[in-house]
Amino acid sequence: MRVLVYSDDASTREKVRLAIGRRPAADVPLVEIVECATQPAVVKHLDSGEIDVAVLDGEAVPAGGMGISRQAKDEVYDCPPICLIIGRRDDRWLADWSRADAVVAQPIDPMALAEAVAGLMRARSASRSITSH
Repeated sequence: MRVLVYSDDASTREKVRLAIGRRPAADVPLVEIVECATQPAVVKHLDSGEIDVAVLDGEAVPAGGMGISRQAKDEVYDCPPICLIIGRRDDRWLADWSRADAVVAQPIDPMALAEAVAGLMRARSASRSITSH
């Protein structure tokens, strides 16, 4: 499965990549990470239909992951599930506004992030098997 990781911060992308690893849980497929540092790159990849799950940094600049998430949910056909990384737990209401499917707060807990991504991968696999029948 292809997992898009978006942040303008290379160290944040690395933390996410390391937390997800090659397979975030034993019952999900291997992961291919697609890294993006800009909003146009994220939009291009999401529009391609080749992304299965997206992990977006809500604190990225100039385009934050929350706005990108909301835009994607409005505009991308069959939008993949989105995990949003938020700066503070108090920002959860903004994550709800963005229509993110999962939320992980900074500092990134590798176990929580891997669990969230694995859950989104399971959901994506289930929705794809339903639509293919």
